[in-house]
Amino acid sequence: MPFSKSKEFVGILFAVAAYFSFSILDAFQKTAVINHSIFQLLFIRYIFTLLLSCSEAKRKKNYKFWQSNNVKLQVLRSFFSIIESGCFVLAFRYLSLADVHSVGSLTPVIIVTLSAFILKEKVSPKTWIAIFVGFLGVLIILRPGLSIFDIKSLLPLMAAFFLGLYQVVTRKVSENDSTETSLFYTSLIGFIVLSILAFVYWQPLTLNSYFLFTCIGIFFSMGIYFQIIALSKARASIIQPFHYTLIFWAIILGYLVYDDIPDLFTIIGACIITVSGIYALNQRTKE
Repeated sequence: MPFSKSKEFVGILFAVAAYFSFSILDAFQKTAVINHSIFQLLFIRYIFTLLLSCSEAKRKKNYKFWQSNNVKLQVLRSFFSIIESGCFVLAFRYLSLADVHSVGSLTPVIIVTLSAFILKEKVSPKTWIAIFVGFLGVLIILRPGLSIFDIKSLLPLMAAFFLGLYQVVTRKVSENDSTETSLFYTSLIGFIVLSILAFVYWQPLTLNSYFLFTCIGIFFSMGIYFQIIALSKARASIIQPFHYTLIFWAIILGYLVYDDIPDLFTIIGACIITVSGIYALNQRTKE
């Protein structure tokens, strides 16, 4: 196996490990959000992320990681990250892991759409068709207009939208700021905002709370760290399609931990979103 190919294979393995870690994280978050404030959960995540950002900057010997060439955009993307994270975690309180990740997997399609309108990137007709099909997949899962539809089902869609905004703005600031700088601003602003909200909406902690919060911090950090390694070993275009393994892990963990079995509409919708998303990503690499 050529060196470049073997390096990309290692990157793929770390990408799969990253998304598996995020799936474990979500299982703990789904349990924790039932009896805790979402702000407490996010506060714990941002503490670990802040420590990780400083550690990554030190590892890369980037001692000016706190200096940004566009502070306003860094602040904006950080708030997008907070809103996205809040919607995702809150969604776990009301929906199954499979439903949340199936709808949330529309994110790559949303990124392509927002890139066309915000960054003025050209999108081919074939890609627009894939985007339209992806949204049809979401409609199949949510089934708006039917009696089973719940407004809370829109939470993962809102999360996917704000994650898309976050990624698009991140792409813009990455033209002048390093990855360590972006990670530092996201974690620092998140830490400041969530420390205030967590204090206001603080709920009493039990011994089980400390266990859940520790696991959330550990698996969140592992996911971020594995993702950083994956992107250092392989191109983003190779790594991105493995984002859809989150649906696979969500179905398995949902069944094993919560006895949740996705219905036929969720499975069909998830398959449509996955195929359309991978097709859109492949088309973007060719354009």
